[in-house]
Amino acid sequence: MIRTRFAPSPTGFLHIGGARTCVFSWLQARRNKGEFVLRIEDTDRVRSKKEYLDEILESLSWLGIDWEEIFYQSKRFDIYQDYAERLVEEGKAYKKEGAIFFKYEFKEIKINDLIRGKIVFKELPKEEDVIIKSDGSPAYNFSCVIDDALMEITQIIRGEDHIPNTPKQILMYQALGFALPEFAHVPLILSEEGGRMSKRFGATSIREYKDEGYLAEALVNYLLLLGWSPGSNREIISLEEAKETFNIKDVNKTAAAFSLDKLNWLNSEYIKLKPLQELVPLVKEFLQNRRFLPEGITEDYLSKIVKLFKERTPKLADLIERAYFCFYGNFEYTAETEDILKKDLSKEAEELIKRFESLDEFGHDNIEKEFRATASDLGLKARDLVHPVRCALSGKKTGPGLFETMEALGKNTVVERLKRLIAYWNTNKPKNQQ
Repeated sequence: MIRTRFAPSPTGFLHIGGARTCVFSWLQARRNKGEFVLRIEDTDRVRSKKEYLDEILESLSWLGIDWEEIFYQSKRFDIYQDYAERLVEEGKAYKKEGAIFFKYEFKEIKINDLIRGKIVFKELPKEEDVIIKSDGSPAYNFSCVIDDALMEITQIIRGEDHIPNTPKQILMYQALGFALPEFAHVPLILSEEGGRMSKRFGATSIREYKDEGYLAEALVNYLLLLGWSPGSNREIISLEEAKETFNIKDVNKTAAAFSLDKLNWLNSEYIKLKPLQELVPLVKEFLQNRRFLPEGITEDYLSKIVKLFKERTPKLADLIERAYFCFYGNFEYTAETEDILKKDLSKEAEELIKRFESLDEFGHDNIEKEFRATASDLGLKARDLVHPVRCALSGKKTGPGLFETMEALGKNTVVERLKRLIAYWNTNKPKNQQ
């Protein structure tokens, strides 16, 4: 049975690279009806923090990752000490200055990496390594080998930055008499410019992506595309679907480039595809967490607003700016709307108010019919009214469909904002119209 693991260190938050490695490892186990283990590498007593651990576990659960078992290295120090002492007794390690060092008996090492194929190690970077530090804590390579062996990990999937550790660990496996697992070293994720990931180029924590309003399904889908493809030119694939086709051997050997534009596109597609009854609660929770949602907003009204922006929202955080006018009326007319509002159409707007107030059913079709009839009766083209009315409703030059927007806002709000625009024109009447 295939058994894989993910081994994060709670000395920082979970980032894109670690999350992708975890998803690949999880899928490899699930695809083969195996087991997935989570191991918390918290041997650094100073830098390991509960807040980091909590974030890691929450982020993995949010992404849809589950596990059969979870282990904490901080609770296994006695195990590491026992194996180190055994190596000392067998002459394979020695004590010096309160620490225990491993004796490397190096010879050429070859492995068949599941992603990269044959890798040959001809030398080690140094002749000795601490395996138990003077404070009693284990060194990374030693605790990693002990745990992977005792936890019966059959395939170790990790970042390519661990390749230099591999020959050292193999020698420890052999010295301890453990069976060797298979290794798969996943290429790094680079910025779009080809450099290292940074805050500017996507190296933020998974929690930050969640806080920006990315959907879990979209983010995990994007992680999959960073080095793997479902084939047939598909780009949208769920974890459940990937479980049927993923194979670690199909992961690319070359580094993947992170593209925020691609992630935003993918997220927008998931927002479009998500049923309204599922999306509205997510939006409500998101806006409440941002302390943006005013009290008294009904589920029905929020549903109308979500529907209004569903087709044009890359991420939920964009609603804060784009849909501001739907929740608050204290927006201002800006410099970008000056050209639109320089012509006083207050009389035309008053006529539009009368027509709208007479409507018993303030739905899209009736709104559009009355709007176009008003423009025609006043000797105007519909577009002559469209732009100033949009400015009245939102303070913006562009936005969702005008008639859909009016229906969502409701008659009272539309009338109120048209009156506000009339008052603006009366106060700021162009000199040639005074």
